[in-house]
Amino acid sequence: MDRGSERDTAPGRDTGDTAAGRIPLAVVVVDRDGLVSHWSSGAGRLFGVGREDAVGRSAADLLPVSGALADDLHGEPMPDAYDEYDALGPDLESSLGCRTSYATAGRARLVPYGQPADGERLDVLWWAYPLVGPGSFRPLVLAADATRLREERGYDDETAERISPGFARHTELPAFDELERRLPEILPNMGPGLSGRIVSQVLELGYPVLEFSQYDRVPVTPYWGVPRRAGRARVEAVAPWERAAAAPVPAGAEQDLEYAAVRERLEFLNEVSSGIGTSLDLGETIREVTSAAVPRFADFAGTHLRAAVLAGEGFPDGPPDASTVMFRVWVEHNDEPGRWDDTVPVGEAFAFPEHTPFYKCMVTGEPVVVPRVTEELSERISGEFEKRDLRPLIGGRSLLIVPLKARNVVLGFMVLMRRPDRPAFDDMDRTTGAELAARAGLVLDNARMYTYQENVADTLQDSMLPQVTPRMAGCDVATRYLPGTRLGRIGGDWFDTIKLHGSRTALVVGDVMGHGLNSAAMMGQLRTAVQTMATMETPPAQLLRNLDDLARRLGENYLATCLYAVYDPIRGELTLANAGHIPPVLVRAEDGSSDLLDLPTGAPIGVGGVPFEATRIRVAPGDRLVLCTDGLVEVRGSDIGEGLAALCESAAHPAASMDDACDTIIRALNTRGGRKDDVALLMARLNGIPDDHVAEWRLDAEPLAVPRARRLVRERLLQWCLPHAVETAELLVSEVVTNAVRHAPGDRIGLRVVRTDALLFEVTDDEPALPAMLGAGPLDESGRGLRVVSRLAREWGASTSGHRKTVWFEQNLTGNR
Repeated sequence: MDRGSERDTAPGRDTGDTAAGRIPLAVVVVDRDGLVSHWSSGAGRLFGVGREDAVGRSAADLLPVSGALADDLHGEPMPDAYDEYDALGPDLESSLGCRTSYATAGRARLVPYGQPADGERLDVLWWAYPLVGPGSFRPLVLAADATRLREERGYDDETAERISPGFARHTELPAFDELERRLPEILPNMGPGLSGRIVSQVLELGYPVLEFSQYDRVPVTPYWGVPRRAGRARVEAVAPWERAAAAPVPAGAEQDLEYAAVRERLEFLNEVSSGIGTSLDLGETIREVTSAAVPRFADFAGTHLRAAVLAGEGFPDGPPDASTVMFRVWVEHNDEPGRWDDTVPVGEAFAFPEHTPFYKCMVTGEPVVVPRVTEELSERISGEFEKRDLRPLIGGRSLLIVPLKARNVVLGFMVLMRRPDRPAFDDMDRTTGAELAARAGLVLDNARMYTYQENVADTLQDSMLPQVTPRMAGCDVATRYLPGTRLGRIGGDWFDTIKLHGSRTALVVGDVMGHGLNSAAMMGQLRTAVQTMATMETPPAQLLRNLDDLARRLGENYLATCLYAVYDPIRGELTLANAGHIPPVLVRAEDGSSDLLDLPTGAPIGVGGVPFEATRIRVAPGDRLVLCTDGLVEVRGSDIGEGLAALCESAAHPAASMDDACDTIIRALNTRGGRKDDVALLMARLNGIPDDHVAEWRLDAEPLAVPRARRLVRERLLQWCLPHAVETAELLVSEVVTNAVRHAPGDRIGLRVVRTDALLFEVTDDEPALPAMLGAGPLDESGRGLRVVSRLAREWGASTSGHRKTVWFEQNLTGNR
């Protein structure tokens, strides 16, 4: 806005004068319901009502605006506080409630807010614009204090009484192009798109003026800026032949003007502070910070951040240097669309060259002001950047670069520019820009820390939750995990599927009591312990007892529930043990019924002194087992029985796939209000393994068992039409059976072959000691059997059960690894 110190034009002033009348303006926006949606600080000073009290209230209660509000159109009388109303402007035509086709203006006297009815009246001039366009209809109201015109501008009573608000085409006024440029500065702080539409409508309907007669009109612009010293003559925007008659600024007026300018800038910073940091999302915060400066403070704003800040990698180490990579994360301007897009694209990453003002701001951490970018400077800056010509964009503009800092470390910087027709940045702007950057740096750092902590939580949770294989031997598995609404993704719920020998699968669901990092850390320890004990063939009840002992050794506050189930697809059998967890649901494929399994509940892990029991249940191919944590079925204020009933009902719903079945359960139960806990859901379809895909033999523990085993395996693989797997299978089976013949004390050896998505071979003997892989030398005649198995098999392992051990290996169906 203008920084001159001219007084308002006196009555009868020649219309050829190019200076605009300057008076403080109140700006109010009213929504289509007649409620105040924007209330400027000037409106608060004029009407005595703060922004917090005004926004959301009926505009008819606060504004003496006749004909522009819904209540006026309905013919309701104005409040008693208003009188001597003089509506000016064209006759009103109402359309769609409170919408009018014309701008209106007027003058009214009212009692200030909170003052007695018989108190001194306030003389108010007002202009109202019926803004239309995308979105809701919103009247724009501008108001000024006529009393202040009389007292502060030197108008006598007779002259002041003849002042009335009116409208004029901006092309009918002197220096209309300058007035058009200043118009956005009196509008609410909004984006250039919406601001541009409002400006075009205001100019179309008529520019606000003060009328001294039907011939003399003074265009109105608001105050901004102060003179440098008292008594400075008014010379800006005055014709040379009029300078001799220009009145100086009265002595003592500079202090009042300087106070008003400082207050205006503080109000600007206060409005910016309330408009940024509304979200902890880093991208949204960046857009808010950049848009806050345009168009009120600058015509262009570009925000650059260090790569570590943008990537959420934590706080940057040390000050930036010439090798520091900066990302241009957002650009805001009020130039024509597309002018900056190709030259300064958003998302570009590069290191700023030395000997540029950008590098100086980045390294020193201090604002850099270039009042005008000269041709020589624009060429030098443009020369530092390859394949782009910045001269048309920055030449002649005023440049201000402010650092975005937090804890004395530069996170990035903001580039601000003003067009040549606006006042150049000065020391006061440098201070204002630095304060704007300081507040922006704080909210950006808050968003950065939140993003970093969210990334840490995501990484921790993802590392602790398993990557479940959807197809296991004899069963299909689908899972879902939903974080609680209180503490982000991190929590103590978990699920797991563990591959066991004999084509069996262990299914686990657990819930550590509590939330946050401690629960997640305990969950990781318990899950690792379950995996270890499961691969050691620990029976379900014994596994929970061992887990209970571990939890009590880790600490007194380690409490968790856990449900552990082992599915044997060959026998068609489930073995389950429960430690204080909610029961699972079994959906029968035969009739589609679903029931909660009646299991001994047991006590939570960590209580101690409570026995755990295992239960065996026969299942048929196609049955589905549903395990979940209590966050899915338990809602505060509701009976958990209702949630379990809803779980049974939704689990029985037919679905095209396992994923669809899981989604059906989540949709049915997750919509219940009040859920704040984590949810872990695991569903397994128990397909079983057909009898003709399993072959078992008993062999004598003698050397002749080795060729017999090779022959039996060859015949079965050929019967299964797998000739390509025969050669490798014979070699591996002979090695494992040979070890059993040599080292097992018993006289019987078991051999089993199972066909699923791979070939599983198991050799069982009466020696409980697990085999060890030996390092055989070039001249050794033995010790290479397990090395051969390890080399050619897809997987292999050994486990013990009682006084017997089983050595197993898997082979791809094609015979290749």
